[in-house]
Amino acid sequence: MEKKAHLAKRDLPPREASAVLLVLLVLLLNALLYLYLSDLHGSSGRAETDPSLCPFGYFKLGSVKNCSPWLSCEAINREVRKLKCVGEGAVKKVFLSEWKENKVVLSQLTNIELKEDFLHGLKMLKALQSRHVVRLLGFCEKQFTILTEYHPLGSLRGLNETLHIPKYKGMNTWHRRLMLAIDYVSVIRYLHSSPLGTLVMCDSNDLDKVLSQYLLTSDFHILVNDLDALPLVNKSSGRLVKCGHRELRGEFVAPEQRWPYGEDVPFDDDLMPPYDEKTDIWKIPDVSNFFLGHVEGSDIVRLHLFDIHAACKKKDPAKRPSAQEILDTYRKVLTLLIREVAMPGTREML
Repeated sequence: MEKKAHLAKRDLPPREASAVLLVLLVLLLNALLYLYLSDLHGSSGRAETDPSLCPFGYFKLGSVKNCSPWLSCEAINREVRKLKCVGEGAVKKVFLSEWKENKVVLSQLTNIELKEDFLHGLKMLKALQSRHVVRLLGFCEKQFTILTEYHPLGSLRGLNETLHIPKYKGMNTWHRRLMLAIDYVSVIRYLHSSPLGTLVMCDSNDLDKVLSQYLLTSDFHILVNDLDALPLVNKSSGRLVKCGHRELRGEFVAPEQRWPYGEDVPFDDDLMPPYDEKTDIWKIPDVSNFFLGHVEGSDIVRLHLFDIHAACKKKDPAKRPSAQEILDTYRKVLTLLIREVAMPGTREML
């Protein structure tokens, strides 16, 4: 008995003790990494519904605990005060406004000929409320008005400028930028498997246009904001889409979106073949390249994403990966690189 006790208490040799300690550190790192990525996946869109969201037809704003019904025409006219115009596009004008001491965004139709686009955007906004979509606060169809949550950092067009503000410089790292790319692909994945079916992000003919469709939240996540051009694909019934009725040019749009009959044949929308959601997949590498920027470590991330991005650029749309496959790859790369940064040389030591 005394001998067994003596053996149980004996000290491990330094080499064995170091190995045991290293294994424990690796296990601890994996546990922390699991918790970190679980939080990331939840916040960047793995769960389609957000516990903080209210039932359909209601919203919650700021620190208020109770849900309020979407504001009606009467409530908007009575309680919402315009402060200043902050943007104008082909379809609508956007005003920074105030409601019960909260900053909000009021969007109003500017071209009555585009009212169908405006109402389609409202329909999508109502149907797709989730952690991926800007929060709807109210609307007035007869006045062509929509009220949404305000995000002071604005659209993704200003991302690089935001990251140079002293307050946000700490966010300007390869892993934060990769997390934004993950958020973006999460939105595309959600649209491709939405409650309404497979939706195509048509307002995306160049990088600047893509970035203008999304908002950057104060906690550095991405929300889709503009849903005016979001047609439905249904391959089983043969329903495909065309993004507008004009000829699209340039390398940013997918090959199938370009006029296929050469320069000698004038463009004719009736002859232009339709396409599916894989046009969104073609554009993902270019958008992600913008997110990654040119910070330390971003080239390593690009190297790890090379194969999946090459697959996105295949000429045959059917051979491109799904948004889910891209999302899975991005998450694996993030996990791998965080592990390598946290414990470089671990494999060799073991």
